[in-house]
Amino acid sequence: MRLVIARCSVDYAGRLSAHLPLATRLLLLKADGSVLVHSDSLSYKPLNWMSPPCTISSIAPDPEQADAGVTEIWKVTQAKTADLLVISIHEILHDSDHELGIDPGLQKDGVEAHLQKLLAEQIELVGDGYRLVRREYMTAIGPVDILARDAAGGAVAIEIKRRGDIDGVEQLTRYLELMNRDPHLFPVAGVFAAQEIKPQARTLAQDRGIRCLLLDYDAMRGLDDSDSRLF
Repeated sequence: MRLVIARCSVDYAGRLSAHLPLATRLLLLKADGSVLVHSDSLSYKPLNWMSPPCTISSIAPDPEQADAGVTEIWKVTQAKTADLLVISIHEILHDSDHELGIDPGLQKDGVEAHLQKLLAEQIELVGDGYRLVRREYMTAIGPVDILARDAAGGAVAIEIKRRGDIDGVEQLTRYLELMNRDPHLFPVAGVFAAQEIKPQARTLAQDRGIRCLLLDYDAMRGLDDSDSRLF
């Protein structure tokens, strides 16, 4: 991984256009080919990024850009969509490379991991005609729990939690932003599944077009016969 702290401006051109004015930012160039632009706020969420596969080229600024203080321009091109991330660097304050090795991945707690396995096996709980594509579908910022297809063949990203709160909705939102850039998946619908979902999280999910799904852990394990209950 290459870490660069630089004074830079950033422009994104593609399905959406965005501009970040000149400021000091952290640029992450990861071994998987992704490029992420971070500020010293917003927790772990990047301001902008380019997911792999992509190519990075460095070019010299033209005279007008040089007069404005630009010393180097990075052009990051997405191989599948031709989306373009342009980073105009004015000054590099830090530049280092680090070998992180193979990461074992996030170890989910037992119940959450079991919920994922059970829902993959009982994908019809999400909806009639749904079929499993795969568990742990990898994105540039981590794996979404389940990738499925609905009855019409549309892609569906499912994030699973024991207790669903706002952070979980934000996490799924970031996955959807990345996955919807892939023309082989777009459009991707989102499902936020949990044993319980806090009202604020449900409101945020609904506002972002994400469907909420309550999971009955005991029933999924076959330990609870809902037909024999009075309540």
